[in-house]
Amino acid sequence: MLKSTLRAVATTTLVAATLVASTLAAPAARAEDLVRLGNLKFAHYGAISYMKEIGGKYGLKIEERVFPKGIDILPAIVAGEIDAAASAVDAAIAGRASGVPIYVVAGFAKGGARIVVRPDAGIKSVADLKGKKVATPRGGAQELILLAELAKHGLTWSDKGGKDVQIIYMAYADMNQALLSGNIDAMSQSEPQSSQAINKGFGVELLKPYDTELGEPIRSLVVTEDFYSKRPEVAERFIRCFVEATATFIAKPDLAEKYVREQVFKNQITSQDYQDAIGNSPFSYDISVEHVQVTTDLMQKYGVGRMANPPKAADWVKLDLLAKAKAAVQAN
Repeated sequence: MLKSTLRAVATTTLVAATLVASTLAAPAARAEDLVRLGNLKFAHYGAISYMKEIGGKYGLKIEERVFPKGIDILPAIVAGEIDAAASAVDAAIAGRASGVPIYVVAGFAKGGARIVVRPDAGIKSVADLKGKKVATPRGGAQELILLAELAKHGLTWSDKGGKDVQIIYMAYADMNQALLSGNIDAMSQSEPQSSQAINKGFGVELLKPYDTELGEPIRSLVVTEDFYSKRPEVAERFIRCFVEATATFIAKPDLAEKYVREQVFKNQITSQDYQDAIGNSPFSYDISVEHVQVTTDLMQKYGVGRMANPPKAADWVKLDLLAKAKAAVQAN
């Protein structure tokens, strides 16, 4: 009887010890950290969207909110509704100049623009844009590279008329229809819309406008100062997630195309549209203080963003998290 009792006690003790050991060995469950991400609906922003699919791996719940233009995200940042955002560099610069508390922490996608003309407009060179109506979104990368291109060829411009080129400010979503209907002669358009216009035959590429001081425009990933400073460990995981998402899209182009076409564009663009778009705006990670400063200087020169106090790039471009993330993910 005594032996039986002792065996029962030993068994109970062993079970209890096993439970305690397994509890200690198991990782502590924790709620995922929420990151509110502002994004745009363009082909080359696809890796940013993909972050929400793999965020759980980094203990993150990434809540994506899509905006019409990068500059439209800024009020949401000021209102405390967005922690991180994907945007053209010029929109980020304009925001920083107006007091929006953001840091540039990475780059993603370069290029992503074309000047596209009507096939029957008789435009064979930038000089032929004289006397024409050219559409562009106000305050976007497309405006800056268009103005830099016009200046390089000695053309003047205004949205009021009376200059060599009449600028028509329009939303990205409206420019293709305006070109198709003949309401404009040319447009400085993003991807995949510019590729769609060309592939559908109502647009012809005049040039990829990367031959000015600006070079190829780079898109920027920005975070709020509070996110960077007050949640540094979460910010570090967020940038690692960004690097992995981008590395995945670079290494697996079929996956990237499937995701962008089906999840982002709901099959509204063709495989050819996608291939042409990404061919003109490849996924990347990097950005430099120098590129942001050159962009700032050109914006000031051409009056883009109307900045009273343009920010110095060295004061708000923070690339330390990107360097750590690339090393951790072993991304080139």
